[in-house]
Amino acid sequence: MFFAAISVKATCSYSMKDVSYPPEVKTARVNYIENKARYVNPQLSPQLTDKLKQKIISQTRLAVINTDEAHYDISGSITDFSVNTSGISGQTASSNNLNVTVHIIFKNRLDEKKNFETDITRNFPFSASISFADAQTRLMDDILKNISDDIFNKIFSNW
Repeated sequence: MFFAAISVKATCSYSMKDVSYPPEVKTARVNYIENKARYVNPQLSPQLTDKLKQKIISQTRLAVINTDEAHYDISGSITDFSVNTSGISGQTASSNNLNVTVHIIFKNRLDEKKNFETDITRNFPFSASISFADAQTRLMDDILKNISDDIFNKIFSNW
């Protein structure tokens, strides 16, 4: 009975806060997320890369390393960072959306069938009465949190 419990335990995956990955996965590499959008916010790439690394460190048991030997390899690029009008009152814009899209490439070096590429897109509404520069500053924390959460969930929660 004891050995049966051990063998069952050995085949399970780690699971923390709805995070699941096989026990043989020990390392992850988060490559710099490049900004290839037409409009480049110089703070977004380094901050998003760092936020994703910190999320992996704090919510998994994986070691984040910077070598090609990492079991999970995450790379990507910001492909859209733009504004569009989302609401009109009378003849003027009343609200805008800051649109952010990140293309993610995930490689599982232990199981290539799990490799994928996907786009993560989020829209962040803001009042048309504030400038685009002010909106970026005010929304940066939300952008970083939401986009890094979406990337993390896609990799570790299979949604």
